[in-house]
Parts: sequence; structure tokens; C-alpha cells
Amino acid sequence: MARDVPLDLTHAFNRFRSADPHRLHFAAHSHHFWPDATEAAQALAWADAARLADDKWEHVLGEVWPAVRAGLARHLNLPDPNTLVPAPNTFEFVNRLLSCGPLDRPMRVVTSDGEFHSFRRQTERLAEDGVIALTTVATEPFAGFRERLIAAVHAQAPDLVFVSQVFFNSGYALTDLEGLVDAVAAPGRLVVIDGYHGFMARPTDLASIADRAFYIAGGYKYAMAGEGACFMHCPPGFAPRPRNTGWYAGFGHLAAAHKGVPYAEDGWRFMGATFDPSGLYRMRAVLDWLAREGIDAALIHAHVEALQARFMAAMAEQPWGPFTATHLVVPLSQAARGNFLAFDHDEAGAWYERLHNAGIVTDVRGTRLRVGFGLYHNAGDVDRLIARLRTL
Repeated sequence: MARDVPLDLTHAFNRFRSADPHRLHFAAHSHHFWPDATEAAQALAWADAARLADDKWEHVLGEVWPAVRAGLARHLNLPDPNTLVPAPNTFEFVNRLLSCGPLDRPMRVVTSDGEFHSFRRQTERLAEDGVIALTTVATEPFAGFRERLIAAVHAQAPDLVFVSQVFFNSGYALTDLEGLVDAVAAPGRLVVIDGYHGFMARPTDLASIADRAFYIAGGYKYAMAGEGACFMHCPPGFAPRPRNTGWYAGFGHLAAAHKGVPYAEDGWRFMGATFDPSGLYRMRAVLDWLAREGIDAALIHAHVEALQARFMAAMAEQPWGPFTATHLVVPLSQAARGNFLAFDHDEAGAWYERLHNAGIVTDVRGTRLRVGFGLYHNAGDVDRLIARLRTL
């Protein structure tokens, strides 16, 4: 539904907001506040465990996860919710995907230098021992990145292409996922979009690439569900038998006589092992709340853009510290950005500490100070942030 932005949904986040009234939390891109609806969901997970005991998994996998899966599919415009699979973290998916390479030579991987540590660290370590052949494409300058990535794919003929929808260390967004996948997809090639900073931060329609690309995201950030609620869309026919495989991947075959290592044909083939299901309860509650309120990623992004503009207008009027347009990694005029602002400054770490000591929560990655806005903020919160900055 059409609404004026910015919104005021602060009442829906009362538990987190009131826990520390002095705190100005502007790290929604790092750890988004949870809506109040998740508190009852957390308690329900405990109550179901007590009520059902050994039978709880039939309920979790037969009712809770299907509800979550259906909600995720709606937000991503996926044609078949069964291509989705859950995991406690995206690192599990990374390792399962890396286990799908050939055995007679190193797996060839093309990626960017803007990927999150869980992927970067693991692939760089494997490359040290020659397990994979890693090609890393510079994300900056952003103009020309898409062309550089496509050129590297054509030159290396990789088994795996892994790239973020929104880069965690800059906020720069790839807006034409369909065009990118069209350019790099090939039979048997694993094309993976890391959507952790894109899902529920920017409108994302996977319908046209659902048959060729994997998509990974989770609930810790913009989906507002906290830890332990990640998911992956798995295009049919790709990587049917990951070597890194948990016993849940054969969950439907447990009662049958043991013959080889069976796999599901849908997204369940990438399933791991026993996990804490409470994150799925919280994510179901968030998705239900969003549906009741008529909120989608487009509205969330518009809300955040309005807050970003309000903040930067004040900084333009009276600059403060690193928060100036000259330090912005992705300019405010650039539509291809996520729901946080990244400021590049040699003393970013010192600024972060100074802000934190004043009750202003941001976060820092190297020389980049990140400020994130979310649904739990309203215009008044931005004004409070500006006012407190002026006192430092």
C-alpha cells in the first residue's frame, strides 16, 4: 500500500527501544532491532518444545518452516517455495556450495573483493592449499565493476561465481541481477547471489533468474528475526549431491533401508543437521507482522532513503566529523545503494569509539564507518542523533 515516508513504527519495537532509552542504535545493517511480535514467537518455540518433545520436528519442519518458506517466496517472487532451504548461518551454505566442485582439479571460483568475511576467509584459505583457484575482481571503482566481473568469468570459465547483491563494506548495490546472471550463467555453473544486505533492504525479484542462480540471505539484519534464521534458494538441477551434507538432507528417507546416500530433489538437498528452530519461529512472526501491516522491501527502502536524506541534509548544513558527503563511499545521489551509509575516513575506528562512548551505536569495517537506518527509526530518532552529535 502507498504510504508517506518516513514511517513511524517505533511502537512495534518497544521492547528493544525501551531496554536502553539512552542508546541511539544506528547499526540496523549489523544487528536490526526485532519487532515486539518476535518475543511471543520465542516463547512459543520453548512451549512447543515442552509440549511436543520428540515430536517437535514434525511441527517445525511441517508447519513452521513451510510458513516461513511461503513468506520468503512472496517477498522474492519465487515461483516455487520448495527451492528454499534453511540453515543457522550462511557459512553452512558457503561450505556446501564449495563442496560441489570437481575432484580432478581445483574448483575455479570468481568473486569480488567486497564479499563478507565468512566467504572471503574460507575461499582464501582454500586457495592457499590449492583446493580452489580463486579470482578476485575489484569492486571499486563501482563504475565498470559489472563489466570487470563478466570479463573475469569469461576468461576463467569458473565453476562458481559468488557476488553480493549489496556490498557490506560500501553499500553499493547491483541493481540488474537478471542482466548479470544472463551474462555469467552457463550449464552446470553455480551462480550465487549473496543477498544478506539486499533481502528486505531493496526490492528483490528473483522470478527471472530462479532457474539459474542461488540466492542466500538471512534474518539477522533487515529481516529483523535475529540469529539462526538463514535460507538459500537453490535452482533446480544444479549441484544435486553436495559432498558437505547433513543428515536432514535425507530426512524423508530415514525410515527406508539404507542404500547409498539419498538426496531430495528440491532445495532440501542442501540441508544440514540438527539446529535451533527458534529463529524460524521469530522469522515467521516477522513475516506475519509485515503482511498485516502491508510492508514490503520497497516501502522499507523508501523509508530508509528518507531517513538517510534527512541525516545528510543536516550534515550538509553543518558538517560533523566524518559524516560529510565527501567521505561517503556511495553518494546519496546514487540510487544503487543499500540501507546504510558508509563513510571512508582514516580515523574511522576512533570515531566509532567516540560515538559508542556517547551512546551512539554504529559500526566500523577498516576505514569505513557505517551508519544504518531501519524500520525501528522515525524522523525524530534522526533528529536526536543529529542533536547528540552536535554536543560532542
